[in-house]
Amino acid sequence: MQRTLQTLLTDLVDYAGLFPPAKLEMGKAVEEYARSVRGEHEWMLGRFICPVSRLAEFEKHASVLMPGTVGTSGYREHAGGAAGEPWRLSVLIDSFSGAAAASNPIAAFERDLAIIHEFNDRHDHLDQGLAVIDMIEVKVTSPTQIDDALDALTEDLFPFFEFPVSVGEGCDCRGFVAALSGSPAGAKIRTGGVVPNAFPTPMEVASFLNYCAMAEVPFKATAGLHHPVRGSYRLTYEKDSPSCTMHGFLNLFVAAALTHGLVKTGRADLDLIVRVLGEEDPANFKVGEEVLGWREFLLDGAHIAHTREAFAHSFGSCSFDEPVEDLKKLGYE
Repeated sequence: MQRTLQTLLTDLVDYAGLFPPAKLEMGKAVEEYARSVRGEHEWMLGRFICPVSRLAEFEKHASVLMPGTVGTSGYREHAGGAAGEPWRLSVLIDSFSGAAAASNPIAAFERDLAIIHEFNDRHDHLDQGLAVIDMIEVKVTSPTQIDDALDALTEDLFPFFEFPVSVGEGCDCRGFVAALSGSPAGAKIRTGGVVPNAFPTPMEVASFLNYCAMAEVPFKATAGLHHPVRGSYRLTYEKDSPSCTMHGFLNLFVAAALTHGLVKTGRADLDLIVRVLGEEDPANFKVGEEVLGWREFLLDGAHIAHTREAFAHSFGSCSFDEPVEDLKKLGYE
C-alpha cells in the first residue's frame, strides 16, 4: 500500500458491530473485534464502540478475549506483543437525548461517567483483561448541553458530540461547533443509516467540515461509510434490501484533508469540497507514495498525517471486513 494512503487509513475504522445493519450479538461482536485486532489489517482498526448501558454485557463476553487475561483465560500469550495492548473503547452516552433527558440529564450523565471510571479501574489490571475507555460519544440537541457535559467531564475522556447537520431538520450546526471551539472536544457527524433519508447531502457534509475546520474542532463520522468511494449500495445485508447513494470514506477523509489545508491558508472552497464528496469514479482519486488527493488537488504525506492527528479522527462502521475488502477490489491493497 502506498505510504500516503496508509497514513490516511491508520486507526481509521472504529468497530461498531453492535449497530445496524450488522446488529451483531455482543458475543459475536467482541469475537470479530478480537479477530481483527490480531489480523493483517489491525493497523486500520480503531476503537470498539459500545453503549454505556451494555458495558457489563461487554465485560461478560470480552473478559477471556482481552489481552492480559491470565487469571480468567489462562492464555499468557495474550499479554504480550501488539495484541497485548489494551483494547480501546469509545462509549455512547444518551443522557441528553434519551429517556433521562426528560428528568435530570446532568445527573444521568454523571452516573454514566461513574460507570466508565469504574470500568477503567477494573481493566487496568492483567487479571481482568486490559481495556480502556478513553473516548465518549454524546448525542445532544442544543449547544447548552455541550457546555453542561464539558463541565462534568474529566481530562481522561475525550468527547465527541453528535448533533444534527441536515438543513431539512431546520438546523444550522454552527452554534454547536461554536460551543466546541477552544475545548478539548470534537464533533460527530452521522453520514448515513438504514433508510435513504438518513444520508446528508454533500453540501451539508461540506458545510460541517468547513465549520469544524474554521473553528479548529476535530470530528469523527458514523454510519453509511462501509465503502471507499461514493456510489449506490444496498442499505442493509438483507436479500431484498433497497439501495441508495452512499458517501465514501475515501471521499470524506480526502475532502477533510483538503478542507483542513484550504481553511488554514484562508482559501476555503466549499464548491470544491462538494465535488470531492460527490465523486463516484475511483480513478479520480490519486494515490501515490508521496502525495494523495483528488484530480489535480494533491496533498503530501505530512499534511495527511497532520489532518488525521488534528482534525479528521475516524469513522464508525458495523463491519471492519467490508471496508478492507473494498479497498482490495480497488487495487489499494
